[in-house]
Amino acid sequence: MKDLTRFARQPVALAVVLCCAWGAHAQDPLAPATADPGALSPVVVTGERSGGGVWRGAASIDVVDGESLRDGQAQINLSEGLAGVPGLVIRNRQNYAQDLQISVRGYGARATFGVRGVRLFVDGIPASAPDGSGQVANFPLGGADRIEVVRGPMAALYGASSGGALLLYTEEGQHPAQWRTGMVSGSDGLWRLSTQATGKTGAPKEPGWSYALDVSRFATDGTRPQSAADRTNANLKLTRPHEGGRTVLVLNQHSSFALDPQGLERKDLDNGTLKTDPGAISFNTRKSVAQTQLGLAFEQALGGGHKLELMGYGGQRQVVQYQSIPVSSQTGPNNLGSSGGVIDLDRDYWGWNARWRHQGDWQGGRLSLSAGLASDHQSDQRKGYENFIGSTLGVQGKLRRDEANRASTLDPYVQAEWRSKDLTFMGGVRQTRTEYTSSDRYLGNGDDSGRKTFQATLPVVGVRWQWTPAVQAFASVGKGYEIPTLNEVAYRSGGASGFNTQLNAARSTSAELGLRGRAERFGWNATAFDIRTDDEIVVQNNSGGRATFQNAGRTQRQGLELSGNWRHGPVSLVSALTWMQAEYLDAFQTCARAGCPNVFPRVTVPAGNRIPGLPMQQAFVQATWDTGWAGSRVVFETRHVGRVMVNDQNSDSAVGHTLFNLGVHFKQDRGDWTWREFIRVDNLTDRRHVGSVIVNDGNSRFFEPGLGRKLLVGLEAQRRF
Repeated sequence: MKDLTRFARQPVALAVVLCCAWGAHAQDPLAPATADPGALSPVVVTGERSGGGVWRGAASIDVVDGESLRDGQAQINLSEGLAGVPGLVIRNRQNYAQDLQISVRGYGARATFGVRGVRLFVDGIPASAPDGSGQVANFPLGGADRIEVVRGPMAALYGASSGGALLLYTEEGQHPAQWRTGMVSGSDGLWRLSTQATGKTGAPKEPGWSYALDVSRFATDGTRPQSAADRTNANLKLTRPHEGGRTVLVLNQHSSFALDPQGLERKDLDNGTLKTDPGAISFNTRKSVAQTQLGLAFEQALGGGHKLELMGYGGQRQVVQYQSIPVSSQTGPNNLGSSGGVIDLDRDYWGWNARWRHQGDWQGGRLSLSAGLASDHQSDQRKGYENFIGSTLGVQGKLRRDEANRASTLDPYVQAEWRSKDLTFMGGVRQTRTEYTSSDRYLGNGDDSGRKTFQATLPVVGVRWQWTPAVQAFASVGKGYEIPTLNEVAYRSGGASGFNTQLNAARSTSAELGLRGRAERFGWNATAFDIRTDDEIVVQNNSGGRATFQNAGRTQRQGLELSGNWRHGPVSLVSALTWMQAEYLDAFQTCARAGCPNVFPRVTVPAGNRIPGLPMQQAFVQATWDTGWAGSRVVFETRHVGRVMVNDQNSDSAVGHTLFNLGVHFKQDRGDWTWREFIRVDNLTDRRHVGSVIVNDGNSRFFEPGLGRKLLVGLEAQRRF
């Protein structure tokens, strides 16, 4: 097994006008459209981007600019700058071994680690694997130009497991060249250093390569025992124009090491002690990750409004994780199928996307057509070891698992958009096919090889109507399709290793209806949605870091998203509200504790229970005052999260909470230099709360406590050349 630990430590007017949209964080509603990202754009035709989403499109898309992501933020977690996007739940577990908890309109809520059901892209290159799993730890926040958050039926055009999509685009190098560097320090030994450099080679009349480099390093002692972490990210983008097109090269490298404090039981949470389960300490639970990725994109105009776009990428990811699975669960004649307590994963992945585009005038409007073929592949060499040698715990022991898992996709797609001043029609169809194969090379407990294919056709349509010059209505409907990840099919009922061929994909029908408006000082958006799913994928049992999954029948998610922005002189107000009722329509049986179903019987989940991991209400309000003194700005935030069920039985929940954050930002321009400083206090009232929950944990360690009152200070210097 590779020593990744050593590698990873190397440097390199509704509730204060609650529909007041996503403006201080997004682009101005009256701003011009963002330039077409061309070959690095993923699939969906997004039209004109503006505050609160797509002003002249038929989809729910919010655009958060890079300045908002960085201003007064630690630039460590994606959750810092996206709190005001309605329909998006993004919560910091305070556990860097498991990544953020992200869901979009309820998709992805079951994930016990990483991201499921939501597609991720960085500069058009997938950050999600073909099986739908992903992570956002390698998102280059310091060099981000913007993030687009896609919700609703149109997200299905990104392929299987696309209940939503997060698309990050990095900055483009420009004249004059710029360099900036920044540092942040905070409570619990937290610190971050980062440097960005952008520019262009050559002369303005004969430009060469434009470049954008972002390098960052972060570390923390953690809020609980066994929660320290560190991370290093580096991202380089090179762009070179040529007659009728351009070539883009993207290189990304990520390494991290994190201890895993695991969740808390109810009794420990109520005691108010930020303790860690003894099993995590004794087994020294931890995770190391190393990833390198290279992407190349090419676009060429063909004349007559036609364009060819080609994109290819490849990379390698290595993961080593030590879990706290008891020795007794790995040994003895009743545990021959155990895969041990150490995961050793080597992944090679690659893919490509070839697309034809055409734009032209037609019938008094602008017609955009595209058709393409996308393919993605991953090859996982997965080994499992016992996490003990004799009486010594938390070390690599005997081999218990050795298999090769592969996933491959081949998706043709077609899209069209016709847009005039008063009308927009959007539509598309994507045929998705994913094939899984598993080859077992550890036959001491039988052959656990298997194969399964998932396929579906996903049509979507949408329309936008200009009701008045300041108000629009839009609607869309489409089919969705979520496949289980390779990790979710890796264990059979009871937790034994072996390909779970009984787990099927979930199929859904999603619809949304919305209104949006804009005025000189005010912009707003209101969207209602309804999602009905068959064969919902749910956690059956989750114990010791190992989860098994099953299909639970029908579910329904209905909700309302309200957002907007208002500005008058030096004062601005931004707020967003999400209300969602997510419930099971069919009763089903599941496991309530570790050892089920081999030792303990299943229990019945009645129809009407709420889907766990999802708050019914979520609200965000931010007030900003530009004081006019020394370039200062005062920012006050209120964040509310409603009650969250922790399991399918709804036997316990994390109570709702409201947090208040206060920050003061400063900015000084001195010739070619710009200086920025900030001081920020999160959770002003030191409110005890649950930051996130571990859905259906078999040991009842559901709760991951949120941060108490924390101080954060930062300094950034920028130079133009």
